[in-house]
Amino acid sequence: MITGGASGIGLATAKRFVDEASRVVIIDINEKALNQVLEENPGLTGGVRADVSDPEEVSQAFKEVDKLMGGLDVLISNAGISIRKSVLETSYEEWRRIIEVNLDGMFLCAKEALKRMKPRRQGVILFTASTNGLEGHPLYAAYNASKAGVILLAKTLALEYAPWLRINAVCPGYVLTPMQEAEYTPEMLEAVNRTIPMRRHAKPEEIAALFAFLASDEAKYITGQCIVIDGGETAGRYGIVKMPE
Repeated sequence: MITGGASGIGLATAKRFVDEASRVVIIDINEKALNQVLEENPGLTGGVRADVSDPEEVSQAFKEVDKLMGGLDVLISNAGISIRKSVLETSYEEWRRIIEVNLDGMFLCAKEALKRMKPRRQGVILFTASTNGLEGHPLYAAYNASKAGVILLAKTLALEYAPWLRINAVCPGYVLTPMQEAEYTPEMLEAVNRTIPMRRHAKPEEIAALFAFLASDEAKYITGQCIVIDGGETAGRYGIVKMPE
Protein backbone atom coordinates (compact mmCIF):
# COMPACT_ATOMS: atom_id res chain seq x y z
CA MET A 1 0.00 0.00 0.00
CA ILE A 2 1.41 3.36 -1.05
CA THR A 3 -0.06 6.69 0.03
CA GLY A 4 0.34 9.69 -2.25
CA GLY A 5 0.61 7.12 -5.00
CA ALA A 6 -0.87 9.09 -7.89
CA SER A 7 2.16 11.30 -8.58
CA GLY A 8 5.84 11.95 -7.92
CA ILE A 9 7.75 9.58 -5.64
CA GLY A 10 4.61 7.61 -4.78
CA LEU A 11 3.76 6.85 -8.40
CA ALA A 12 7.34 5.95 -9.28
CA THR A 13 7.43 3.62 -6.27
CA ALA A 14 4.13 2.00 -7.21
CA LYS A 15 5.45 1.29 -10.69
CA ARG A 16 8.69 -0.13 -9.28
CA PHE A 17 6.83 -2.51 -6.96
CA VAL A 18 4.58 -3.66 -9.80
CA ASP A 19 7.76 -4.38 -11.78
CA GLU A 20 8.93 -6.43 -8.78
CA ALA A 21 5.75 -8.55 -9.15
CA SER A 22 4.09 -7.04 -6.07
CA ARG A 23 0.38 -6.48 -5.66
CA VAL A 24 0.02 -2.74 -5.11
CA VAL A 25 -2.84 -0.51 -3.99
CA ILE A 26 -2.32 3.23 -4.11
CA ILE A 27 -4.05 5.86 -1.96
CA ASP A 28 -4.40 9.49 -3.00
CA ILE A 29 -6.58 12.49 -2.22
CA ASN A 30 -6.72 13.56 -5.87
CA GLU A 31 -9.45 11.37 -7.33
CA LYS A 32 -8.95 12.56 -10.90
CA ALA A 33 -5.21 11.81 -10.82
CA LEU A 34 -5.89 8.51 -9.07
CA ASN A 35 -8.33 7.34 -11.75
CA GLN A 36 -5.95 8.37 -14.52
CA VAL A 37 -3.06 6.46 -12.94
CA LEU A 38 -5.22 3.34 -12.54
CA GLU A 39 -6.30 3.56 -16.18
CA GLU A 40 -2.73 3.97 -17.40
CA ASN A 41 -1.25 1.29 -15.12
CA PRO A 42 -3.37 -1.88 -15.31
CA GLY A 43 -0.75 -3.75 -13.29
CA LEU A 44 -1.88 -1.98 -10.13
CA THR A 45 -4.23 -4.00 -7.95
CA GLY A 46 -6.38 -0.96 -7.20
CA GLY A 47 -6.66 2.51 -5.77
CA VAL A 48 -8.60 4.29 -3.06
CA ARG A 49 -9.34 7.99 -2.71
CA ALA A 50 -8.62 9.17 0.85
CA ASP A 51 -7.29 12.11 2.85
CA VAL A 52 -4.57 10.64 5.08
CA SER A 53 -5.15 13.35 7.69
CA ASP A 54 -8.72 12.17 8.30
CA PRO A 55 -8.95 9.22 10.73
CA GLU A 56 -12.27 7.98 9.32
CA GLU A 57 -11.09 8.12 5.73
CA VAL A 58 -7.84 6.33 6.63
CA SER A 59 -9.76 3.60 8.45
CA GLN A 60 -12.09 3.12 5.50
CA ALA A 61 -9.19 3.11 3.02
CA PHE A 62 -7.51 0.27 4.89
CA LYS A 63 -10.75 -1.69 4.89
CA GLU A 64 -10.85 -1.27 1.12
CA VAL A 65 -7.26 -2.49 0.92
CA ASP A 66 -8.28 -5.54 2.98
CA LYS A 67 -10.94 -6.33 0.37
CA LEU A 68 -8.57 -5.80 -2.55
CA MET A 69 -5.55 -7.70 -1.21
CA GLY A 70 -6.63 -9.69 1.84
CA GLY A 71 -3.50 -8.66 3.74
CA LEU A 72 -0.69 -6.15 3.96
CA ASP A 73 3.04 -6.82 3.95
CA VAL A 74 4.42 -3.35 3.22
CA LEU A 75 3.14 0.16 3.88
CA ILE A 76 4.89 3.05 2.17
CA SER A 77 3.51 6.15 3.87
CA ASN A 78 4.47 8.80 1.38
CA ALA A 79 1.68 11.41 1.11
CA GLY A 80 2.87 14.93 1.85
CA ILE A 81 2.34 18.61 1.08
CA SER A 82 4.40 21.76 1.36
CA ILE A 83 4.24 25.54 1.21
CA ARG A 84 7.12 27.96 0.73
CA LYS A 85 6.60 30.88 3.12
CA SER A 86 8.33 32.60 5.99
CA VAL A 87 7.01 31.95 9.48
CA LEU A 88 5.31 35.35 9.64
CA GLU A 89 3.57 34.72 6.33
CA THR A 90 2.39 31.25 7.36
CA SER A 91 -1.10 31.17 8.84
CA TYR A 92 -1.92 28.81 11.67
CA GLU A 93 -4.36 27.02 9.34
CA GLU A 94 -1.56 26.42 6.84
CA TRP A 95 0.75 25.22 9.62
CA ARG A 96 -1.90 22.81 10.92
CA ARG A 97 -2.70 21.43 7.47
CA ILE A 98 0.91 20.57 6.77
CA ILE A 99 1.34 18.88 10.15
CA GLU A 100 -1.95 17.02 9.72
CA VAL A 101 -1.01 15.58 6.34
CA ASN A 102 2.73 15.08 6.75
CA LEU A 103 2.89 13.85 10.36
CA ASP A 104 -0.61 12.94 11.54
CA GLY A 105 -1.12 11.04 8.29
CA MET A 106 1.98 8.95 8.98
CA PHE A 107 0.72 8.13 12.48
CA LEU A 108 -2.78 7.20 11.32
CA CYS A 109 -1.60 5.00 8.44
CA ALA A 110 1.10 3.31 10.52
CA LYS A 111 -1.42 2.52 13.25
CA GLU A 112 -3.84 0.90 10.80
CA ALA A 113 -1.00 -1.05 9.18
CA LEU A 114 0.22 -2.27 12.58
CA LYS A 115 -3.24 -3.64 13.40
CA ARG A 116 -2.98 -5.84 10.33
CA MET A 117 0.68 -6.78 10.63
CA LYS A 118 0.81 -7.59 14.35
CA PRO A 119 -1.29 -10.81 14.25
CA ARG A 120 1.17 -12.24 11.71
CA ARG A 121 4.15 -10.58 13.44
CA GLN A 122 5.55 -9.60 10.10
CA GLY A 123 5.73 -6.39 8.11
CA VAL A 124 7.64 -3.40 6.81
CA ILE A 125 6.64 0.24 7.17
CA LEU A 126 8.54 2.94 5.30
CA PHE A 127 7.99 6.67 5.72
CA THR A 128 8.91 9.38 3.24
CA ALA A 129 10.69 11.95 5.40
CA SER A 130 13.20 14.50 4.03
CA THR A 131 16.59 16.06 4.53
CA ASN A 132 14.44 19.01 5.63
CA GLY A 133 13.84 17.01 8.80
CA LEU A 134 17.57 16.88 9.50
CA GLU A 135 18.61 20.51 9.09
CA GLY A 136 17.02 23.92 8.84
CA HIS A 137 15.75 25.25 5.51
CA PRO A 138 14.45 28.84 5.39
CA LEU A 139 10.82 29.35 4.31
CA TYR A 140 9.80 25.79 5.20
CA ALA A 141 9.20 25.89 8.97
CA ALA A 142 6.03 23.78 8.93
CA TYR A 143 7.39 21.28 6.42
CA ASN A 144 10.70 20.98 8.28
CA ALA A 145 8.99 20.43 11.61
CA SER A 146 6.65 17.80 10.15
CA LYS A 147 9.49 15.82 8.57
CA ALA A 148 11.61 15.95 11.74
CA GLY A 149 8.61 14.45 13.52
CA VAL A 150 8.32 11.71 10.91
CA ILE A 151 11.91 10.64 11.49
CA LEU A 152 11.45 10.32 15.26
CA LEU A 153 8.11 8.57 14.81
CA ALA A 154 9.84 5.95 12.66
CA LYS A 155 12.60 5.44 15.21
CA THR A 156 10.12 5.12 18.06
CA LEU A 157 7.93 2.59 16.27
CA ALA A 158 11.03 0.60 15.32
CA LEU A 159 11.89 0.26 19.01
CA GLU A 160 8.33 -0.54 20.07
CA TYR A 161 7.73 -3.30 17.53
CA ALA A 162 11.10 -4.95 16.90
CA PRO A 163 12.06 -7.64 16.12
CA TRP A 164 9.13 -8.57 13.91
CA LEU A 165 8.47 -5.14 12.39
CA ARG A 166 11.00 -3.17 10.36
CA ILE A 167 10.41 0.55 9.97
CA ASN A 168 12.63 3.18 8.39
CA ALA A 169 12.40 6.77 7.20
CA VAL A 170 13.69 7.59 3.74
CA CYS A 171 15.08 11.13 3.60
CA PRO A 172 15.33 12.43 0.05
CA GLY A 173 16.97 15.71 -0.77
CA TYR A 174 15.80 17.62 -3.82
CA VAL A 175 13.66 15.43 -6.10
CA LEU A 176 12.19 16.59 -9.40
CA THR A 177 8.53 15.98 -8.58
CA PRO A 178 5.38 17.92 -9.57
CA MET A 179 5.33 19.43 -6.07
CA GLN A 180 8.90 20.69 -6.48
CA GLU A 181 8.25 22.08 -9.95
CA ALA A 182 5.15 23.89 -8.67
CA GLU A 183 7.18 25.72 -6.01
CA TYR A 184 10.35 26.49 -7.98
CA THR A 185 10.91 28.30 -11.28
CA PRO A 186 13.37 26.73 -13.77
CA GLU A 187 15.92 29.34 -12.68
CA MET A 188 15.47 28.37 -9.02
CA LEU A 189 15.83 24.68 -9.87
CA GLU A 190 19.10 25.34 -11.68
CA ALA A 191 20.39 27.45 -8.78
CA VAL A 192 19.67 24.55 -6.42
CA ASN A 193 21.44 22.12 -8.75
CA ARG A 194 24.62 24.16 -8.45
CA THR A 195 24.65 23.56 -4.68
CA ILE A 196 24.33 19.75 -4.94
CA PRO A 197 27.55 17.77 -5.43
CA MET A 198 25.81 15.55 -8.02
CA ARG A 199 24.70 18.77 -9.75
CA ARG A 200 21.09 17.68 -10.26
CA HIS A 201 17.82 16.79 -8.57
CA ALA A 202 17.07 13.13 -7.93
CA LYS A 203 14.65 11.32 -10.20
CA PRO A 204 11.58 9.85 -8.44
CA GLU A 205 12.63 6.44 -9.77
CA GLU A 206 15.87 6.66 -7.78
CA ILE A 207 13.91 7.12 -4.55
CA ALA A 208 11.64 4.25 -5.59
CA ALA A 209 14.68 1.99 -5.94
CA LEU A 210 15.64 2.70 -2.32
CA PHE A 211 12.12 1.88 -1.15
CA ALA A 212 12.25 -1.41 -3.06
CA PHE A 213 15.54 -2.34 -1.41
CA LEU A 214 14.37 -1.42 2.09
CA ALA A 215 11.18 -3.44 1.67
CA SER A 216 13.10 -6.52 0.55
CA ASP A 217 14.71 -9.29 2.60
CA GLU A 218 18.08 -7.90 1.54
CA ALA A 219 17.45 -5.11 4.06
CA LYS A 220 16.16 -7.36 6.85
CA TYR A 221 18.72 -6.06 9.39
CA ILE A 222 17.95 -2.39 8.74
CA THR A 223 15.40 -0.79 11.04
CA GLY A 224 14.94 2.45 12.96
CA GLN A 225 17.07 4.36 10.50
CA CYS A 226 16.88 7.60 8.59
CA ILE A 227 18.36 6.78 5.19
CA VAL A 228 19.47 9.88 3.29
CA ILE A 229 19.42 9.96 -0.51
CA ASP A 230 20.41 13.47 -1.54
CA GLY A 231 23.25 13.48 -4.07
CA GLY A 232 25.67 14.57 -1.34
CA GLU A 233 23.69 17.67 -0.34
CA THR A 234 24.05 17.12 3.42
CA ALA A 235 27.65 15.92 3.26
CA GLY A 236 28.88 19.48 3.72
CA ARG A 237 29.25 22.72 1.84
CA TYR A 238 31.28 21.22 -1.01
CA GLY A 239 28.46 21.78 -3.47
CA ILE A 240 28.78 25.57 -3.47
CA VAL A 241 32.55 25.57 -4.06
CA LYS A 242 33.96 25.48 -7.58
CA MET A 243 36.38 22.57 -7.68
CA PRO A 244 38.79 21.51 -10.45
CA GLU A 245 37.29 19.06 -12.92
